[in-house]
Amino acid sequence: MTSGRTATAISFSRAGEASPRSRWLARLALLLAVVAAVLPLAAAGLRGAVGLVLVGGAALVAVAAGLWWFLTHRGVVRVLAGALVVLAPVVLVVSFVRAGLLWVVLVDVALWAASGASGRAAFSELVTEHAPQEYPTPPPRRPFLIMNPKSGGGKVDKFGLVSRARELGAEVALLDRPGVDVAELARAAVADGADLLGVAGGDGTQALVAGIAAEHGVPFMVLSAGTRNHFALDLGLDRENPAAGLEALTDGVELHIDLGTINGRTFVNNASFGVYATVVQSPAYRDDKIRTTLDMLPELLTWQRGPVLRVHAGSMDVSGPHAVLVSNNPYGTEDLAGMGRRYRLDGGELGVLAVSVERTTDAVDLARGRRARAMMATTCPEVTIDSDAGEIPVGVDGEALVMATPIRCSVRPAALRVRVPRSRPGARAPRPRPAWTQLGRMALPARRPSSS
Repeated sequence: MTSGRTATAISFSRAGEASPRSRWLARLALLLAVVAAVLPLAAAGLRGAVGLVLVGGAALVAVAAGLWWFLTHRGVVRVLAGALVVLAPVVLVVSFVRAGLLWVVLVDVALWAASGASGRAAFSELVTEHAPQEYPTPPPRRPFLIMNPKSGGGKVDKFGLVSRARELGAEVALLDRPGVDVAELARAAVADGADLLGVAGGDGTQALVAGIAAEHGVPFMVLSAGTRNHFALDLGLDRENPAAGLEALTDGVELHIDLGTINGRTFVNNASFGVYATVVQSPAYRDDKIRTTLDMLPELLTWQRGPVLRVHAGSMDVSGPHAVLVSNNPYGTEDLAGMGRRYRLDGGELGVLAVSVERTTDAVDLARGRRARAMMATTCPEVTIDSDAGEIPVGVDGEALVMATPIRCSVRPAALRVRVPRSRPGARAPRPRPAWTQLGRMALPARRPSSS
């Protein structure tokens, strides 16, 4: 359990004090942590405990170094690096078994896991003070929905979205033939009187239509019929049942959220630069993603291929990062890579993450969770990505593009009105990741009210 780099305003629910249950859970978390810390000393002695730490640390270094060499080399070096990644954990386990200490490691891991679970449960009553505000609005009179039957492996047909939407009074346009201009389709619908634009498709199509909805001041609606549905996740929608999103047409509320822009183009999730953006541009990537990636990485990670980037984001200036991610509001600290979720979409800031792995020690630091040198993160309203190359590859909400430099990203606060169902399974307020000091304060006996 760690505290984030950016402080999050939190408060106890209702009574303003932790409940007895939370206090006992906090005490249990601290007790388990103490037992986990003492167990290696009690079972193996000081020398044995130090040995556990040293052997475990050596294995971690070996795995991280092996992965870095595997990604940056080919041929015999790659084979040997792969063998190191596989053998290091095996040697670690064998060493513990021969020393009779494997049970200590397994029990210690279980104790730390139980301590973390108890700590999170103790903070289950904490809520954010600034949860996104919901705005009650009347149902749309002429909703217009654009659906891609091929998106997400055919979810539009699987969940009967077309017939259900039409039963609720929506006009539906299908992207069932190549060459359809989605932007023109959305603009024509607004000109014809549509008072809501919606999309059942991928994040790239959603971003395109969202920009038009914001441009014309009409609400936007998302049906989670894509493959990954990152935007739907951050809106709290049911990603397992896209049809549940149609409830917004009859019993919905509005959220006023931000939009990101990149050289004038709208994005709802993120824009990526560097290694990943270059790899996905390869014609071979679609047919064999893994082989193409492994074939291109050695030159990309050692700057023999691909553009050299320069990033200016507020007070952060980075030259030559391997990868840059600019997101419409920052991702949670538990997942900086953009594969998790953003708990807020109305913070009025871009999240910026730059990764530079220049040597093996940087890879080891990343594996150990040390991000100071290899990974830099910040938030700001504007970001500039430049390069000596006149054009660079960019991934925008999953779409592979090429853009002229310099590239400017900015945020448009509260630019988009999103209509969502009143009841959403993922709309729970984010739970903060408590620090040990917070758990310690919670574990103290409740203060008695002073008598006047």
